[in-house]
Amino acid sequence: MSSSYSQVVKTAQDYYNSDDADNFYYHIWGGQDIHIGNYESDDEPIAAASERTVQRMAAQVQGMGPRSRVIDIGAGYGGAARWLAQTRGCHVSCLNLSEAQNARNRMLTDAEQLGERIDVIDGSFEEIPFAAQQFDFAWSQDAILHSGQRARVFDEIDRVLKPGGEFIFTDPMQADDCPAGVLQPVLDRIHLDTLGSIAFYRRQAQRLGWEEIAVTDLTPQLVMHYTRVRRELAERRPELQGKVSDGYIERMLQGLGHWIDAGQNGYLAWGILHFRKPG
Repeated sequence: MSSSYSQVVKTAQDYYNSDDADNFYYHIWGGQDIHIGNYESDDEPIAAASERTVQRMAAQVQGMGPRSRVIDIGAGYGGAARWLAQTRGCHVSCLNLSEAQNARNRMLTDAEQLGERIDVIDGSFEEIPFAAQQFDFAWSQDAILHSGQRARVFDEIDRVLKPGGEFIFTDPMQADDCPAGVLQPVLDRIHLDTLGSIAFYRRQAQRLGWEEIAVTDLTPQLVMHYTRVRRELAERRPELQGKVSDGYIERMLQGLGHWIDAGQNGYLAWGILHFRKPG
């Protein structure tokens, strides 16, 4: 990976490439996606809720069809890309820093015979390896938090979007009125100094002259999701023996608890943010 990438990105790459993390996300988080779900009940399967988030985001995007080019930054296992390719017929470039996740993405994509519509690229969204104005849409789910240079990520998205192109994304964020210091347990667990916020991302969009299409606050879903994942991990812990270390599971249970506590205290935010680059 390029030496110019932030240390935060390198740390995230090492983490997601580990066998512990890969097996945890693949077996517990639903196998297709690694993002926050939209739940209709607190016992709904994680995979179903995760797919509903994709559906809800896609419902906001008009004009995405067979001639559209989409870039998914931080694409994980590529579940959103496959859903979009199947339902909208578009071409999706999955950009992701974890080679382990990308290998699973390619395997799952080939199994669904979608290789002609989906490319999987090893790389970081801090240096998107595409020329300017290549994409009609940019998409991201719960990935930008892993950047140490989030303004740069927006600059890169702006560069590769065509005039009039749209960026729709989700991200675990701190609340706009979050007191200083209270998120340290969350930040320490994920090796970050800060989180973004709705106000921060709005400022970045305004800086670039983007139009705000919609900002949909869905913060209660964040708490529900991490609660659901924590319960799933605890219940299915025996079947992870030999796949995920006990130390990783203990740290994950504790880390998920920090997310839940911070969310219940009103310190976090989550939702769908949708902007358009000037035409």
